[in-house]
Amino acid sequence: MDKFKVVMNLLQKRQTTLGFGAIPLLTAGAEHAFSNFAFRCPCSEWNFLYGTVSLLVPAAALLILGYMLSNKTWKLFTGLCLKRHKLFRFKYLCGCLTVFTQITMTAMVAPVSWIAIALLNGVYFECIVTGTNITQLKSYLCSDRSDSCRTQLYKLPCDRTSMSAADREAVLTTIRAQSQILGWLVIASIMFFSLLFTCLARCNSPVSYLQLKFWKTYSQKENNFFDSYATEHAKKLAERNIKSFFELSTPEPQPTPPKIAWEKVSSFYKFRTMDKYYSTVHKYVETCKNPENPARVLSTKSGEGDLVNPAALAFLDEGMML
Repeated sequence: MDKFKVVMNLLQKRQTTLGFGAIPLLTAGAEHAFSNFAFRCPCSEWNFLYGTVSLLVPAAALLILGYMLSNKTWKLFTGLCLKRHKLFRFKYLCGCLTVFTQITMTAMVAPVSWIAIALLNGVYFECIVTGTNITQLKSYLCSDRSDSCRTQLYKLPCDRTSMSAADREAVLTTIRAQSQILGWLVIASIMFFSLLFTCLARCNSPVSYLQLKFWKTYSQKENNFFDSYATEHAKKLAERNIKSFFELSTPEPQPTPPKIAWEKVSSFYKFRTMDKYYSTVHKYVETCKNPENPARVLSTKSGEGDLVNPAALAFLDEGMML
């Protein structure tokens, strides 16, 4: 039992890392299944279009899914259309774009993994290249080979040409090698830029490493407690209302945070070096002197900048996937 608790604690501490590690693995499995059971190059004039769609459309779908599964997306867009007076302010608009960029970087893990793994596989690129109607490319692939190679290039993936088996295999090997080179370049580029952005973010972090570590732990615990308390409070409120309805009785008082309080704690938190708070909830409970009428709480002059979240602290505002 003690060993099980140790494993569970480790998983909880590393849930973000494990989550991002699981996404490429799941994407690799989906790509492998699709390429083996669903993808069939038509070996016709449709080669280029079919291969391009099979490579890019699933990646686009995974990107959209990444947006949909991010808490941060809905935190940003919920009620945004009703804040027209703020949207035209430069600082607020820059804050929205900054947060949206952070969301996009997280959502791109799955689609980039799909493209990289598909390029390493080579079958999509093979179908695309053989269907490309570019004279220079055909001349390069079919150099020192029979004339039928240029005219029947689109038939190579299906082995329907009059070319010899050696020539066909040589052309396909060249195409697959190019595809794998592109795949490794994509992987290397993503890893390099991820390391670069992480180093830049940590370099500009307004807090030290240990405080940042504490902040992350606090944020995770606060989210867990918020979910459990919200569930329990909603359960009690629903039970009270149903009981009052069926028993024809006056409902007992059940305090619930007012609308403006929900708006205050739902905004993105911008850390300031003079602050001693770790979230909007923390700041709200520390500064709110009248919880029933918190209209003037947290009304700072730079309110439109609250959307701006330091890159080093991006994970604190519900950056994890659902």
